Amino acid sequence: MSVLVLALVLAADPTGSGLVDVHDAVPRAVLEMHYATPDNFLHKAVYAHARCLLRADAAAALNRVEARLEKDGLRLKLWDCYRPLSVQRAMWALVPVKGLVADPNHGGSHHNRGTAVDASLVDLAGKDIPMPTKHDDFTKAGRRDAPCADAKACENKSKLRAAMEAEGFTTIRTEWWHFDGPGADHAPLLDEPL
Repeated sequence: MSVLVLALVLAADPTGSGLVDVHDAVPRAVLEMHYATPDNFLHKAVYAHARCLLRADAAAALNRVEARLEKDGLRLKLWDCYRPLSVQRAMWALVPVKGLVADPNHGGSHHNRGTAVDASLVDLAGKDIPMPTKHDDFTKAGRRDAPCADAKACENKSKLRAAMEAEGFTTIRTEWWHFDGPGADHAPLLDEPL
């Protein structure tokens, strides 16, 4: 990470929550924050603002992922990042289904800790490339190890996973797009507004 990006990451946390704006830390990433619009599985906006926040260490790791991907002519597209615990509760109230929504009364989500991202890939111009499914596709096709209908989509999913894992992110079985950052289990739950 460049000295300038590191300085931006460290200076961008006015609340002291440990959260930084990914737009500053990973400026080339494309943000498409679905939960700030009704274009999501809840069919309503649950974020007041389309911001992508992460803990500083997760944002720094994401910056390194972006650098890896750019060597292959790719960029990150981010669909979700930090999610306030109060929003997790609202999501659970709308869809109280384990496997679709993390139960806020039993540990919540790593999104509530500022350590998880929902990510995809785009080309250097910011144009979508083939991926297995859209965001929040909870069919079998959205699972991490599901076979892809399109070979290029599988190849791109593998490139994303390899770049993320090389920088310490881990995956979950149920969503190919979800990645937990380094130290996700030890970060505190947060309810800072977006």
